[in-house]
Amino acid sequence: MLKYIGKRILIAIPTFLGITILVYALSSLAPGTPLEMIFNDPNATAEQMEAMRHKLGLDRPVYIQYLNWLWQLVQGNLGTSYRTGHSVWADISERIGPTLLLTFSSLAFSVIIALPLGAMSAYKPYSAWDYISSAVSFIGAAIPNFFAGLVFVYLFSVLIKAFPSGGMYDTSGTRSVPMLLHHLFLPMLVLSIQQIGSLIRQTRGAVLDVLQEDYVRTARAKGARERVVMTAHVLQNAMIPVITRIGMMIPFLVGGAVVTEQIFAWPGLGSLMVLSINSRDYPVIMGITVFIAAAVLIGNIIVDLIYGLLDPKIRYS
Repeated sequence: MLKYIGKRILIAIPTFLGITILVYALSSLAPGTPLEMIFNDPNATAEQMEAMRHKLGLDRPVYIQYLNWLWQLVQGNLGTSYRTGHSVWADISERIGPTLLLTFSSLAFSVIIALPLGAMSAYKPYSAWDYISSAVSFIGAAIPNFFAGLVFVYLFSVLIKAFPSGGMYDTSGTRSVPMLLHHLFLPMLVLSIQQIGSLIRQTRGAVLDVLQEDYVRTARAKGARERVVMTAHVLQNAMIPVITRIGMMIPFLVGGAVVTEQIFAWPGLGSLMVLSINSRDYPVIMGITVFIAAAVLIGNIIVDLIYGLLDPKIRYS
């Protein structure tokens, strides 16, 4: 097991470096520079801008800038924000909690809703339950996050006024768990819609395949209870492709959080990323990239380890 984890970490290192190189290169190719944000004063002289460019290291080649950033990262330093002048880690640490709350609640909500719907539609194919689940699946997978967010804000915040349109808490200054959950529900639902649709289809297909296996028919022929057949034989063996799909949901949830946080003014990493891109705040962009890339890579390793728990035939050699 430890040897397998070590191999996966070694594979993840070049993947991580490739992600950071790509993001850094794309950031440097974007029009505009951080100097335009720093020097809002139109009376700033060319000498002042050149001195600041040299101070920030922006006058060096891009690959030198990246290597300097990577060396600082190895030392545990994410740098200083051009926009705020604060430590990048200080700016990011304020936003990690809301983003983790939104993404993990969306992941849990998607799993809780999609797995029973997919399993029941496979257990009773071509029934009314199956048609309803299929309709939910297709509609959910086809609706983009930004469109669902705008529609939900109009319906539930403007017309019905059942949920707030943005933020984590009310403007009154009072903070409580019920208030947080009240503000969380709409963005969580919007972020979960597409994932629920794709996970229902994945679960239905996996359960249908297992239901046709010989060992399932044998268990039924021996008089095993249907509940035992479904839990001990069908669901356990059908979970491997479903777990794979859940692992693939992690980057989609993180990417969807960027759009969802913008719509609902959710103070997470997604909104900070958009703000940093607009202001060409390269250190913050790279800091958020490091966090997201590490979270996705670690999530994939955890999914691989779960395979061994679900299927004893899998050996980590």
